[in-house]
Amino acid sequence: MKILTKAPIKSLLAATGLLLSLSLASVAQAREVTITTELNAYRGDGAYLAIYLTDAAGTYTRTLWVAGGKSKYYKHLLDWARGSGLKAAEYDGMTGASVTSGKSLTITVDINDALIDAGYLVRVDSAVEDLRENRGDAEIALTSQGAGTPVAGRVYVKTLSYSL
Repeated sequence: MKILTKAPIKSLLAATGLLLSLSLASVAQAREVTITTELNAYRGDGAYLAIYLTDAAGTYTRTLWVAGGKSKYYKHLLDWARGSGLKAAEYDGMTGASVTSGKSLTITVDINDALIDAGYLVRVDSAVEDLRENRGDAEIALTSQGAGTPVAGRVYVKTLSYSL
């Protein structure tokens, strides 16, 4: 019969501790980011908005929020729809009511620190029933320096901003 010595047990405990600290470090690296989308005044129904992340090349990365109650209209949020594949798992639990003319939508999401100052963008696609659909109605680089500085939108979005 072989008896375990203290050395292998100490190695096992050290490895377990290292794995635990690495997993806790990855959880601690997420940061709360508050994103505010203010709409222009326009005539029409509430706007459907998709707020999402893209990488530096413009490739869809992650859905942050979808405003609009009926998923059958999400296909009109063109770039987001293509990137997300309109898979419910991409937006489940991250939806709310459409946003009406002249109003604002503010959301708070956890974003990994590694994405900040790494070329990622927060983008907003918009659509209003019987009016235009807008790819990239607004976009803003996700940087430490850009926090708190609004950028102008193109059509329905008046400004887009975030705070860290």
